[in-house]
Amino acid sequence: MAPSLRIAVVTAHPPSNGSLTEYAFHFFRYLRRKPEVDELILLGDELPAGKQYAFDGPGAKVTVDPCWRFDAIDNAWRIRNAVRKHKPDAVFFNIQFASFGRGKASASLGLSAPWLVKQLGLPTIVLLHNIMETVDLKNAGFGGNKLMESAIRTFGNAATRLLLSADLVALTIPKYVEILREKYGVDNALLAPHGSFDESPQPSLDPPPGPLQIMTFGKFGTYKRVERLIEAFSVMQNSARPQLELVIAGTDSPNAAGYLESMRQRYNDVANVRFTGYVPEEDVRRIFGEAAVVVFPYTSTTGSSGVLHQAGDYAKAVVLPRIGDLAELIAEEGYTGEFFDPDDANSLANAIGKIIDYPEHRRQMGLRNYRAARGLPMDEVVDWYLLHFERLIGERNRSQPLPA
Repeated sequence: MAPSLRIAVVTAHPPSNGSLTEYAFHFFRYLRRKPEVDELILLGDELPAGKQYAFDGPGAKVTVDPCWRFDAIDNAWRIRNAVRKHKPDAVFFNIQFASFGRGKASASLGLSAPWLVKQLGLPTIVLLHNIMETVDLKNAGFGGNKLMESAIRTFGNAATRLLLSADLVALTIPKYVEILREKYGVDNALLAPHGSFDESPQPSLDPPPGPLQIMTFGKFGTYKRVERLIEAFSVMQNSARPQLELVIAGTDSPNAAGYLESMRQRYNDVANVRFTGYVPEEDVRRIFGEAAVVVFPYTSTTGSSGVLHQAGDYAKAVVLPRIGDLAELIAEEGYTGEFFDPDDANSLANAIGKIIDYPEHRRQMGLRNYRAARGLPMDEVVDWYLLHFERLIGERNRSQPLPA
């Protein structure tokens, strides 16, 4: 008989504007379908007025407790108290270093939550999407000067040690596993598959009729910036091409409030640029489906890219900077793309042109990315985590009773 598990999941989740919501949405929905899961407890962040969490359809029971607030300094204690109240069998954290706040204190203190939860005697798994050792603090919005960056890294090292107190810390990039094991001398940092989000049949390799859409998707203003992209798009419109449209889909990063509006005003004279604002989950397929190419206007990276996996899910050609973890991810997971110099608008324009000017190249690139994304479905990734949860719960039950 399959176990009836009650699992608490600490994460931002749509319709939250927090980080990693896209990954959370898909992980949560696949986890909810598993027969061995009896109840999922979403320990999410507080939503703005007028928004609410909603979970419909078949699957495990969902209990929602919006127990923490972005940028609050007591989030770790709030999460610990919520876990103590709900008494789950295990706790899963879907986080990165800026999940709990834009401020240095709120971001760092929030990362002590797994350690506090572990003190309750509960099996705890952390999926950590980036590590401090590879984050470009200046571009990610946290560095002001060398002294400040040094202080942040010191706090980051302390936070990492607290995170590593969890039973298992899962990372989606092999280099991250190597760094944590070597630097901190641990053996509970494991390589975990990222997984593909979608499970539908292969989509069309061609965009719909109309202007060719050059699309970028995400939360912008820190290391994801659209200045060079808009400048490259302006250059491309002055050439003999079919009509083009630039679609900037998404919102400001929590660390860069007002960024996209400032870009809208700054480049108001550039025609055929559309800012979509927040994209609800039900519109994600359409946004990707209408694009001829997906562009990653990053100046640095902070971990594996969920947007890259989405582009693969929807069979899209991509344009990426040859920097950091994106280049490593491309090589390791079988994706392909055209690359550009992140500081050069002409380099970006040329990379996009290599895709939109050659339809067959675009199709083949999209097909390869689709096949790479389909390498390991999220459904199987969830099974991997469940096996670890069942092992940890079994070990706990054999060693000691759950504290009152």
